[in-house]
Amino acid sequence: MSIEKAAMLFHGWNEAMIWSCLQGHMGNLITNNSVNPTSAMIEVGDICFFAGNPDSVLFQSIIGFKLLVPKDKSWETIIESYYGKRAKKFLRYAIKKEPNVFDQEKLIEYINALDHCYEIKLFNEEIFQMAQREEWSADLCSQFKDYADYEKRAIGAGILHEGRLVSGASPYAVYNGGIEIEIDTKPEYRQKGLATVCGAKLIVECLKKGIYPSWDAHDLRSVSLAEKLDYHMDHPYVTYELTDE
Repeated sequence: MSIEKAAMLFHGWNEAMIWSCLQGHMGNLITNNSVNPTSAMIEVGDICFFAGNPDSVLFQSIIGFKLLVPKDKSWETIIESYYGKRAKKFLRYAIKKEPNVFDQEKLIEYINALDHCYEIKLFNEEIFQMAQREEWSADLCSQFKDYADYEKRAIGAGILHEGRLVSGASPYAVYNGGIEIEIDTKPEYRQKGLATVCGAKLIVECLKKGIYPSWDAHDLRSVSLAEKLDYHMDHPYVTYELTDE
């Protein structure tokens, strides 16, 4: 496959998960022609990005729940035509990538304010396995083959309560010089500020290592959390949630 030609179809798309795939770290690149592609899909975990000339042949490789992200209106049209009511349209929010925007003293204050009944730790094998075991936390490590793979390529922060993982921040994807942050909290522990602490801890650890902690927001609550941690929203973009028939 001509990766260089396929990559040109995604030129200018400032998205960490696209970079991750094109740089060979994670995900799958699928095209409509292996020699001279005019249409391409990048699949990283549950998210698919579409670029080039719309071609429904790419949809044939999609299995199960996915979020479909079109590059332009022409892709929106073909997604809606092909999937009909199965594709639920909503907005996600791109967050600016600003390497020097973080106030580390403020982030450390968030971390230090964690209630004493909780413990914050960087991911180790035990925490990785805890995250794997529960549905709410699975995406904290779902894109890594095993802990050895995670340890080599990732860094994460988890909050424990009575020895059990209740919140975490970890890479959903990795790319050259950066990660795409995933933050999840166990439902009964939400709205306690734990996501703020986990996010702050992961950002601080990334900055220590010269890694950029990229953020993409699924909804306005995620935008609000990102802004609390010094990020700024760039723009909303159309996404489709693909459900079962």
